[in-house]
Formats: sequence, C-alpha cells, structure tokens
Amino acid sequence: MGTTGLKKILLVDDDREVSRSLANLFDSDKYSFEFLEDGDGVGAYLRANDSVDLVMLDVNLPTLSGLEVLKQIRERDSELPVIMISGFVSTENAIEAMREGAYEYLTKPFEINKLIDTVNKACGYGNKIRTPQPHVLDETADDGVQEIVGKSPEIVEIAKMIGQVAKTDAAVLIFGESGTGKEIVSRAVHRNSSRRNHPFLSVNCAALPETLLESELFGHEKGAFTGAYYKRIGKFEQADSGTLFLDEIGDMSMLTQSKLLRVLQDKKFERVGGNETIKSDVRIIAATNKSLVQAMKEGSFRVDLFYRLKVVSIFIPPLRERRGDVPLLVDHFMEKFARQLSLGRKSVPKRVMNQLIKHVWPGNVRELENNIHTAMVMGKNDELQTEDLPSLVEDSPKVELDMSVLQDDYTETFKKIVEPIMPKLIASSPGQIYHFLESALERAVISSCLKQFNGNQVKTSETLGISRNTLRDRIAKYNLY
Repeated sequence: MGTTGLKKILLVDDDREVSRSLANLFDSDKYSFEFLEDGDGVGAYLRANDSVDLVMLDVNLPTLSGLEVLKQIRERDSELPVIMISGFVSTENAIEAMREGAYEYLTKPFEINKLIDTVNKACGYGNKIRTPQPHVLDETADDGVQEIVGKSPEIVEIAKMIGQVAKTDAAVLIFGESGTGKEIVSRAVHRNSSRRNHPFLSVNCAALPETLLESELFGHEKGAFTGAYYKRIGKFEQADSGTLFLDEIGDMSMLTQSKLLRVLQDKKFERVGGNETIKSDVRIIAATNKSLVQAMKEGSFRVDLFYRLKVVSIFIPPLRERRGDVPLLVDHFMEKFARQLSLGRKSVPKRVMNQLIKHVWPGNVRELENNIHTAMVMGKNDELQTEDLPSLVEDSPKVELDMSVLQDDYTETFKKIVEPIMPKLIASSPGQIYHFLESALERAVISSCLKQFNGNQVKTSETLGISRNTLRDRIAKYNLY
C-alpha cells in the first residue's frame, strides 16, 4: 500500500464516463486513478499492484457485485480502505458494506464536498484504519434488515452505524421519540453481530414497578418476597452470550440502576433473595425517549451508568423530519398486512399519499403502521381512502396568529394550534402528550432562532435568554447541529 507522494486510487464502475467525471474532481498532482469496469478483475489487479491506497467500488457491477468484491478484498487485505458507491439507497447494502469493513458507503448523486473529504481522509488514514474483526454469520437466516425502511440520509447513516457497531460488543444507546423504531434498530444490531445465534431479549423498564423490574432482570429465589412461590430465572441469565435490549432506560429507578451498573462492570450478579453469584456475558443495547442529560442534571440518572451505556449512540429522527420515507413505509406496511391478512393490496391515490406525507405523525412510524393496519382491515374500497385512516384529517385548519395577543400572552395563539390536533394526540400518544408538545415547542423555538442568526450560538443564547451551556445541551438533545 502506498503511503507517501501520489495517492493511487482504483475506481471500479461499469460506467466509464461517470468514472472519468469523478476522477476529474480531484487534483491530479495528488491523486492518480486507475479504472476497471467489472469486479472480477479486481483481485488480479491488486495482486499485481500492491501500491493502491484506496479502492472505490460500485455496488452494482455486471459480473460480481461490489459487496462480493469487498469480501474478497478483505480476505486478502484487512487495512486497504474501500469506499462503496451506489446508484440507489439500500439500508441492507449499507449495513452489509459497513459490517464487512468498508470505509464508507456513499450514494449517487454525490455531495461533491463530502466525496472529496471522504477520499482525502481515507487516503490519509493509511495503516491506521480499523481492522475488521472476522466472524461467521448464517447468511441464510433472516437478519431483519428489511424492517428498516427508508431512503432518507438519516436512515442511511443509521444503517451504516448498525453495520459498524454490529461487529463489536460495544454497548449501544438509542435515542428517539416513542414509535420511531428503536427496538427494530436494536434487533438489526443483534442479527448482524456474532451473537446472532444466541438469544435477543427485551425488557420495557417503564412497564414494571421497581421490585418486579429487578426480578425480571436478575431473577429471584423462591420465598424472596411475598408472592415469590417459585425460583425465577431473570433476563440476564436467559440472555447469556446474546443481547439484552433495555427499552425506556430513563424510567429505571436509581436502585436498579446501581445494580445494573455492577453487572455491566463485573458481568456477575445474584438473584433477588439469593447468595449464589451468577456470571453472564450479555451485550446491552438501551433506548430512551427522554433526555438522559437532563435526567443526570436532575439527579434521576447515574452519570457513570450513562457513560457505560453510551459507548455508541444512535439517534432516530421522528417521522415528521424524514417525510420522504412515508411512501416507502406505506408500501412496506401495505405489503406486510396484505400478506398477514391474506388480502389484496390497495392502491394509494396521490391525494391521500400527499395527506400521509404532510401529517405530523406524533406517534411516528408506529402510528403510521397502525393506521395502515386499520385501513387494510376496515377499508371497503380497493383504494386507500382518507376516512380509512384514523389519524388523518381531510383539511387541517390553518392557524391565524393574532398579533395583538402575541405582545403579552401566547396562550390563545397556542390553543388555536393545539386544539385541532388534541384528539389525534389523545388517540395516538396517551401518556406522552405533554412531553411531546413540550419538546416540539422547545425544539421549534431553538431551531428557528438558530436559523435567524445563521447558527450563531452566542446571539441565539442571548436572544432566547438562556446560557450557552443550556443551548449546547439542547442542540445535542435535539440533534440540531
């Protein structure tokens, strides 16, 4: 592999014109390009040319696929950077590419600055890039990747992160509102990992009181407490060598947090009411719809546990921030329920699809899924109709702001916004409404103010009347970078 002077790049794409155009973006004094139009010649080329600094590899090639070529390269050289390029978005390909050790996965049309920056970093990395950890996967098993539906940049980034983190045993902390698909992401991490042939178990920390949650996690001995008529094996014991998904970790009590921290540190525990020390090798994936940063400030979440859990963090944006994924999700759920219910698929008129795209979806993907399920069961036509979808309102009322009221009291203005959507919120998000509206308003205000000042945090914090530290915390909380 070359390390100094002119960097040599092998570009493999069956469209020679596209290859030439791409190569012309780079300084010829710094980079030299060689071109191949198919993957079956890559192995021979690399054996004859050991000075290649980077391979840029199209996913779709005439003979061998780019992913097959990537695997061949990795068998020969674990350090040579490989950038995968694709003409269409596929979360499955993105996950597999990163899992197999690709340096990056980029989709056409390229963001030129990002492409150049990625190539520069890849060539500068040299022997310091990560070495993939080999593991054997059952390629015939269902890895659940098809459940991650979307082509938005956010979803592609999540897919790439899944591919990278799945190769390790690192703890993962997933952030996102209720219904965004945190458990689906956690299952994708597990099913693409070396633990995939071992158990994946989940526990909802918000659904159980403290005593029952402790028993659920660690088990209990017979007679440990009133009602303990038999010995119970906890999830940590059941999930040995596998993955344990802790949903709504922010609702766990401080006492249980302390016990969980000890298990993460020592990989051993005792059942409730027992003295026997039990060892367990479990990978932890946790998720929350709350701000754990705020919880730590309030003293309701342990700082040391937070950093144990947050080795890698994944943020899943709400559906309203990736509306371009709605048509794909609608198609996915229509196919799913048509198969489950043995029904014919319904067509979706453009008018109805536009309504689905514009809807706020406070319950996120879960709410959309429930709507499609209802429509498939109850709809009387071969076409999806507005009246079949509980969350849709034909004509959302327009809010007229009363400027005379804005000077001293926002209550009436906000009532005009909230009252029309309150029935939908009650139906789709019981128990989450206050948190949803509070977060949405705070995010909207901060985002709008940042936009007004072109991202200037000093002016934004002064205008809002909050400290820079508070502003930075909210920017991180709402992913407003």
